[in-house]
Amino acid sequence: MTTTSDTSSRPGAPAEHLSLEEAAALAPVVSPAQAAELVAEGAFLVDVRSEAGRSRTGAIPGATVGDRYAIDEEFDLTAATRHAPVVSLDTPIVVVCGSVRGSGPVAAELRAKGFTHVVHVEGGFPAWKDAGLPAEAPVG
Repeated sequence: MTTTSDTSSRPGAPAEHLSLEEAAALAPVVSPAQAAELVAEGAFLVDVRSEAGRSRTGAIPGATVGDRYAIDEEFDLTAATRHAPVVSLDTPIVVVCGSVRGSGPVAAELRAKGFTHVVHVEGGFPAWKDAGLPAEAPVG
């Protein structure tokens, strides 16, 4: 196990070294309201923030927690460990993180795997919460 804090070369790793514009360009970005509309229409909402991040800032009710470092396993259509709602490469997926620097690389990786309807949320969870969308209170 690697103990280094540099995760920039790991798949799905946060992209702190990217500008916000570069991170947003990794995959289509939608507003929190657009994301909520997609979810209401049946898109799979995956929150790739850390457990500590969710505990500190709150969670989105109904979102599935995803591990940004386990994208291959969690989104492999042939794996028993995949997220059950992900049934085809056409499954609509909305990725949320703390910012587009976290969600952008995950969304881009999913698009590279062949998923055709993947977006991520502009402004991440803070923008979701600021838009008045459903959010659970922090536990910490």
